[in-house]
Amino acid sequence: MAAAACDAGAPEPMSPGRRARLALALGSLSAFGALTIDMYLPAMPGMAHELQTSMPLVQLTLTVFVIGLAIGQVIVGPLSDMWGRRRPLLIGMALYVAGSLWCAMAPDVGWLVGGRILQSLGAAAATVLARAIVRDLFDGTAMTRFFSTLMLVNGVAPIVAPVIGGQLLTVATWRAMFVVLAALGAALLLAVVFTLPESLPAGRRQPARLTGTLRTFRALATDWHYLRYVLAAALMFAAVFAYISGSSFVLQDGYRLTPQQFSLVFGANGLGIVLFGQANSLLVGRAADEHTLLRISLTVATLGGLGVLACAALRLPLPMLLTCLFTVVSMLGIVFANATSLALTRHGSAAGAASSLQGLLQFLVGGAASSAMSLTGHVNAVVMGATMFLCAAAALAVLSARRR
Repeated sequence: MAAAACDAGAPEPMSPGRRARLALALGSLSAFGALTIDMYLPAMPGMAHELQTSMPLVQLTLTVFVIGLAIGQVIVGPLSDMWGRRRPLLIGMALYVAGSLWCAMAPDVGWLVGGRILQSLGAAAATVLARAIVRDLFDGTAMTRFFSTLMLVNGVAPIVAPVIGGQLLTVATWRAMFVVLAALGAALLLAVVFTLPESLPAGRRQPARLTGTLRTFRALATDWHYLRYVLAAALMFAAVFAYISGSSFVLQDGYRLTPQQFSLVFGANGLGIVLFGQANSLLVGRAADEHTLLRISLTVATLGGLGVLACAALRLPLPMLLTCLFTVVSMLGIVFANATSLALTRHGSAAGAASSLQGLLQFLVGGAASSAMSLTGHVNAVVMGATMFLCAAAALAVLSARRR
């Protein structure tokens, strides 16, 4: 199985209207994981009270979702290389809807955990196959620009998800959130059925053999061209994940921001991902190539991480800290688009497996960074800043490394 070989022939041209519809559909699919994580965070205390359980057990529902999201991608990606993208995507979205309804009706926390596992497998299919479909349909700079377009939807998800969740809690219980997620999943399932044709023809699919799948993963794991970009993206995600998991403690407990002020900061940083993702679409192929833009954005992120650490250690004014946080987080819009495009460019014949391994490493590295922060016993601004700086610097170092 030639995992590293690109498919012969350039993708067919696409009309602007179809491109816009495709970007909306695939962007929504790729944002499902973040949306499902962020939307119910404001409801966790209420969930613990109603289900008469402890907060650690409610937090377990978040942990199992992230684990299922990572493992599910490794399962679904190779299957899509064998079966095509459409069938696994339809099955995954159906599982997501069923899991969401299961969570909405869960009588206790054990049932809620089970529903979140089912929900995570569906979200994994949406996440990994959105990237694989982009690789099926685009190549080169066009692929990078389309990934930048997807960041428009991906950046909006963390902005609107906590707001939607918080507003729902004013008129309904936490169960309504999972009903809304089920409705969104059903709407996307119908969109896939009626508007998203198969992107991987039968002639380009891989043989349905376990040995072939294992050879593909071995080829990916030994391909430094692929790994350097995947690891750079994963480490950058870890820097932002450190911010996501630690900022509520740092900004609300340490700097006394109100929940409303914190949501504005969170939303502004999400908007930065959107804006810089769109700037990347305009710059790539015109002002610079993907590798150059990736190197510049990781350098800026590293300097921003150092700024966060310095602001925390020296107790500098809050606006300076927020500026540095914005600098790091917003670079994700440039890093992900270019790193994903460069990683997948040589793996058109195994885009599902390549995309799934990228997703797995992203969550493993991000989870490791978050766990490292929690080992300190108390997440403060210095710990968060140090983690963000070290992860961004490691991403830049990986990108700059040469295989011996």
